[in-house]
Amino acid sequence: MAGRTSKPTVGALPDTTAESPLVPVALTWLIWSLFAASVAALVGRVRFGFAPEIPGVIAVDGLTVLMWVVVTFFGGIVHSYSRRYMAGEAHETGFFLAVFGFATIVMTLVAADHLALFGLLWLAMGLVMARLIGIVDGWKQAQAAAAVARRYFLASSALLGVALTALWWATGATTVSGIAASADTLGGPVWVVAAVALVLAAMIQSALVPFHGWLLSSMTAPTPASALMHAGFVNAGGVLLLRFAPVVTVDGTLMLGIVAIGAASALLGKLFKAVRPDVKSKLACSTVGQMGFMIMQAGLGFFGAAITHLVLHGFYKAYHFLSAGGEIERKSPGKTTDHSTSVVDVAVTLATGLAGGAVFALLTGKGTSVDTGLLLALFVAFTTLHGARGAVRNTSLPAAVRYGAVPLVFLPAIAVYALVYEGISAVLSGVPVVTAPAELTAVHGLVAIAFLGAYVGIEAGLYERSRRLYVTLLNASHPSSSTVLTNAEEYDNGGSQ
Repeated sequence: MAGRTSKPTVGALPDTTAESPLVPVALTWLIWSLFAASVAALVGRVRFGFAPEIPGVIAVDGLTVLMWVVVTFFGGIVHSYSRRYMAGEAHETGFFLAVFGFATIVMTLVAADHLALFGLLWLAMGLVMARLIGIVDGWKQAQAAAAVARRYFLASSALLGVALTALWWATGATTVSGIAASADTLGGPVWVVAAVALVLAAMIQSALVPFHGWLLSSMTAPTPASALMHAGFVNAGGVLLLRFAPVVTVDGTLMLGIVAIGAASALLGKLFKAVRPDVKSKLACSTVGQMGFMIMQAGLGFFGAAITHLVLHGFYKAYHFLSAGGEIERKSPGKTTDHSTSVVDVAVTLATGLAGGAVFALLTGKGTSVDTGLLLALFVAFTTLHGARGAVRNTSLPAAVRYGAVPLVFLPAIAVYALVYEGISAVLSGVPVVTAPAELTAVHGLVAIAFLGAYVGIEAGLYERSRRLYVTLLNASHPSSSTVLTNAEEYDNGGSQ
């Protein structure tokens, strides 16, 4: 046909400098200014012991300034990215206000010392995130997703309220620091209620199984909001456990239970990811698994390692969500997963993993004693090696070259992980119970063996040989039916998310 070309005509991208409303521009500058101030606060903390406080209300410590830097950095990236992504949307200003509000709420939360203030900010954080998930008014799937998330977040806040009330009742303290100082007196039924409620609240916020439904149903959120959610919001569970570590470490049985919970979510998250067909759902299932690893590290008594994991995972997941569109172009729809494994592959992987574990132990000192540090070194080496293998597997290198490429990627990566861990642990010095290793038990060994055995089965593709298991996994990883689009026109009418 005359005048028809095979190349589609695309309009010019909006000039964010000239066309953005005042509010997005101002908030973008402000969040980056907060990032600069947070970096200054971190330097002040490390060099000069910067620790301002309003007694009984606000207390700034190493965790506070570290999370300030992380939150404002991710917030700045999301603000800058959204200047173009959200340009021209009817809800652009509301989106920026919600993202900036979320960042400031989290910044205040990590500094809050009063129990009531902490609980209210936790509630506000969840409500703002639910608003971001359903930011598009008139899009019924977005509103349904927001409603699902809001129910989970209200449950998390209610559980946290129960925990804080029980701790106040048991200790008479009205501050987080006061409870930490009185932790030695905790025990009995009131402590059990408080500790279990704290763990459940953390599990919901971090989307651990069986509370992962809200995360998998949140695909209606604009992509930059998803990045903020997966890089920041889900990390709140780890922050909560560190802040109340003196409470949850009172009893070894509870800590062992946390390890088991984390291991289950790590494995199920990987299984869910394997059966999901779309990029964003795979990323969400990956987050479920990674949060499981984070909770495992806390259960082993290494809360600093849990914070390290959530920081590194935040960078990784923010990048992948903000570049999710490119993933669609790089994937081959008809390509199947190759589960074949040779003896050489197993030998190289085992030797590489042992070498990486030795590097981690040498740089951190964890894994050199017969305690839960051994499992920490094992799981860190395991997760880092899995990431390195995945990165190399996605290349076009010949198999023989990949054997050598995996160690070249893995060993520097685990060394960086160890050094970041040491740096974060130094910043967290002064925070109660950053490290609380426990003696290894038979149950720890069983959890480790079961975890590794199940993971090998997953890598071998055993779940694909059972139709019933495959369908069960597919159903368990499916978002709420009310949040799923069944008509492309509905998506077009909902907005360019």
